[in-house]
Amino acid sequence: MARVLVVDDDDLLVELVRYSLEAHGHEVLAAPDGLRALELLAREPVDVIVLDGILPGLDGLEVLRRLRSDPKTADLPVIMLSARRQERDVLGGLSSGADDYLVKPFIPEELAIRVDRTLARRAAV
Repeated sequence: MARVLVVDDDDLLVELVRYSLEAHGHEVLAAPDGLRALELLAREPVDVIVLDGILPGLDGLEVLRRLRSDPKTADLPVIMLSARRQERDVLGGLSSGADDYLVKPFIPEELAIRVDRTLARRAAV
């Protein structure tokens, strides 16, 4: 079982992701924006983050940059889950340090599989 932080301001989407990830045996924490996600990470350890690209306040790319610049979170796996689907958005997320990028709308089971695969790759290192 892994602890997954889902960062998204859409409550219905968070619940959909929570249901799918919990069915895969994961514990899910949630934050509605980037600032609260960073605050939560300062006190709660997680194994992987599912991060929206479009957030109030700090957007997903800024959150990702801050995570990668902090030695405590630099290696934390991050899967971007965003409605931003243009090539520059996907490449921007990946080049900023995201481990994976999934475009909304998405298949919840696919996200759960990607979380599992990301965790398996990290465990194998």
